[in-house]
Amino acid sequence: MPAPFRLLAPEAPQGGVVFASPHSGRHYPADFLARSVLDARRLRSSEDAFVDRLLMGAPRLGAPLLLADAPRAWIDLNRAADEFDPALIAGLRPSRVPNPRVAAGLGVVPRVVAGGRAIYAGKIPRAEAEARIAGWWRPYHQRLAALLAETHARAGQAILIDVHSMPHEAIEGAALRPDIVLGDRFGASARPWVTAGVEAAFAAEGLRVGRNAPFAGAYVAQAYGRPGRGFHVVQVEIDRALYMDEARIRPNAHFDAFAALMGRVVRRLVRLGAGEADEEMPLAAE
Repeated sequence: MPAPFRLLAPEAPQGGVVFASPHSGRHYPADFLARSVLDARRLRSSEDAFVDRLLMGAPRLGAPLLLADAPRAWIDLNRAADEFDPALIAGLRPSRVPNPRVAAGLGVVPRVVAGGRAIYAGKIPRAEAEARIAGWWRPYHQRLAALLAETHARAGQAILIDVHSMPHEAIEGAALRPDIVLGDRFGASARPWVTAGVEAAFAAEGLRVGRNAPFAGAYVAQAYGRPGRGFHVVQVEIDRALYMDEARIRPNAHFDAFAALMGRVVRRLVRLGAGEADEEMPLAAE
């Protein structure tokens, strides 16, 4: 396995925005592939495939970009370090306080991938799960915390745009059928003006934007969002159908156009973090 993350830093930082993609890692250990009952394509169904490529313009525009290299099926960086699943990890007793994510098999070491398909035939040793935390989870979060602190010290605030992708089927039944879902934990992880500015950046490209349903933000938003202290986190979920063939996990015919669109969105978000007005951005209701 490579390093737990890649940090693409700008030569001249601008404003207070940080971009991150914790679920687009695609470096699968050979022994993990050999042990799993799933093939590589099914394992990748949990991956936010190609989100890293959609954000590559951020460093050129003055914003750091933190990318996980470990895949989500191996370690989920948007979960707390203690969200261990007793149905997967040997020697654990069920918690007295049920955790719906863990119960669904989506703890920090996942038991299942998209569609509830089991990754392993049985349980894994606790020592193995703890090694993944020590080797991959902790280094990523230590760097993320330091990066936000550095940004806050330099710019007076830190706005983390934590970018993910969502299966198209996740929003098929919604009345709005949003292209983008923003999660700020119903205002707990970011000030209203921040979430409104992020919404406006996407709306300027004609995208339908929803908030907090069906995704309100998970561990990263909860752990790092401290709006009263100037630390804001907005989780961004992008409909995968906009840029990829979900069944084959390949860029689709619209990928290049959507990547260009995302480049414009990133530019607007960097301006938002720098306190610059953008005449192209419509007003978004708070």
